[in-house]
Amino acid sequence: MTERRFRVLVTDEIDPEGVALLRAHPDIEVVEKPTRPAAEVLAEIGEYDAFVGRSATRVTRELLQAGDRLRVIGRAGVGVDNVDLRTATELGVAVINAPGGNTVSVAELAFGVLIGLARNIPQAAESMRQGRWDRSKLGGVELRGKTMAIVGLGRIGSEMSRRARAFGMTVIGYDPYVGQSRFEELDVERVERLNEALERADVVTLHVPLTGETTGMIGAPELARLGRDAYVLNLARGGIVAEDALAEALHAGRLAGAAVDAFDVEPLPADHPLRGAPNLLLTPHLGASTRDAQRNVAVEACEAVRDALVTGDLSAAMNASGVGGAATRELRPLLALADRLGRLGRALVPGALNSLEVRYTGPREHAPRPLLLSALQGALRDVVEHRAINLVNAQHVAAERGIETATTMVGGRGELGEEIELRLEGGERSIRVGGALLGETHGRIVRIGAFRVDVAPRGVMMVIRNRDVPGVIGRVGTLLGEAGVNIAEYHQARLSVGGEALAAVSVDSRIPGDVVDRLTALPEILDVRQVEME
Repeated sequence: MTERRFRVLVTDEIDPEGVALLRAHPDIEVVEKPTRPAAEVLAEIGEYDAFVGRSATRVTRELLQAGDRLRVIGRAGVGVDNVDLRTATELGVAVINAPGGNTVSVAELAFGVLIGLARNIPQAAESMRQGRWDRSKLGGVELRGKTMAIVGLGRIGSEMSRRARAFGMTVIGYDPYVGQSRFEELDVERVERLNEALERADVVTLHVPLTGETTGMIGAPELARLGRDAYVLNLARGGIVAEDALAEALHAGRLAGAAVDAFDVEPLPADHPLRGAPNLLLTPHLGASTRDAQRNVAVEACEAVRDALVTGDLSAAMNASGVGGAATRELRPLLALADRLGRLGRALVPGALNSLEVRYTGPREHAPRPLLLSALQGALRDVVEHRAINLVNAQHVAAERGIETATTMVGGRGELGEEIELRLEGGERSIRVGGALLGETHGRIVRIGAFRVDVAPRGVMMVIRNRDVPGVIGRVGTLLGEAGVNIAEYHQARLSVGGEALAAVSVDSRIPGDVVDRLTALPEILDVRQVEME
């Protein structure tokens, strides 16, 4: 059970089924409001731990900075063009979208408009309304035997390939970020160059996100590579196809037709050149506008927001690179251990931190990066003003402060099971701290510097360096007892008789400063550090 309820602002007409998932959790308070002017949202965003909306509300840098409590942004849809992703990452705000919920709706609309273009359905319907019988003028073409080029073989592109094959089409695809095995699984011929895909296509359908790389990727030169009988479909994002170039190509008769559902500026201006282009089907961003899709994306986004708030599960966060998916969820005991090791190591390296390296010994190939982020989260937990550091912004904060990071993986298992070792450097001092996962969930601190220890990373840990002389343990225990501090574990380690020793002491509560001073004043004590592990 959490210490307080999380407050979630829901707007932009999120489907009630998704909102109900949030309301059903006892630790979540939902405030549902209609879409409002930006100034009104800005004035109250500081009261919420999460925001869930669609594209109508813009999540700007100003809004994110005003949201002192914000931990999660939920977007009930695929695109996050309305979210300042860079600022969210800097501030440690997880951004969650719903990439799978509207897949079928978009693919079905794409085929709907394609069939409309191929068979002149809009023109035929309009002519009938006007009392005409233009049968001889409105012949069309079959899709069977035609070649569809799919640009972007993600979820929607994959659904397009399945439907295209059902229509008897030849399917080729261009996506440099998808492996060959995926092309083979979908029975799609892989094309290495976009220009080749365009030159072979009877239908080009675009299903890529809007990025610096994809903005304007289909401009006048690319459209010129298409045949006069080709169709272009953009039901992805506005800006992928150059709108002026598309309008000009249609007016010049260099394309058979096109369909556009997403635009550079929405709503589309009344005097926009696309509105007057021939053989063009325009729809007002309807791709995800089915009852089914709106329900699906709302449920998907709200489930992920709930889990991120209540359990810290960031597997659905698109800006938590390297820490997503079911495999990472299995790492939670290791991530917790790495966080505690980061806290411990940082407490033992005073001053500015210069570098942090994670060495992982175990069988999980995907583990090093999440473990690095979790160790950074622990080591830097007190350096971010007004914001908690987390797996979203840990790498950014480290880079901002010039902290070098590295990971190493050793296959197999260590002596104690899966093992994590951190090496931290700061100023002229460095320290190695290590931990092991005993069994599936039992994390232990097993190394501090050159000393072997065995203590659970819970409560408050006190690390004492002392001379190895008789009576030290008794004097420390007596002093803590007199101060009302309860000891949970006390592990004493030494390298040689009479030399330097180290004690790792787990206590139930933070030790007052005056007690630490009294401990430090004992003649046998060289140094005392305490670390909050929870």
